[in-house]
Amino acid sequence: MTKSRDEYTRKIKLQLDDLNVKIDELESKVAGAKAEARDKYKAEVSNLRLQYRQALAKLDELKASGEESWGGMVAEVEKVRDAFVHSFNYFRSQL
Repeated sequence: MTKSRDEYTRKIKLQLDDLNVKIDELESKVAGAKAEARDKYKAEVSNLRLQYRQALAKLDELKASGEESWGGMVAEVEKVRDAFVHSFNYFRSQL
């Protein structure tokens, strides 16, 4: 993998891991919510965790991709990451 590929994948991984830590923080807020809201929030946190795992899987695919598929894979990784970021930000705005 070239240096720019390494830097790119490292940057995306750091962004995903940062959001995962923030999910942990939100999860502690959810624990203090009323029972009705808490159940809904727990489901949303589970969905965010799933999106995190999907983004990591897509990043692993990117790392394993050859030069000929790199550009297309970058677009896919960014699409999955952006969806995860959007879901996270929406959930955070609901708390």
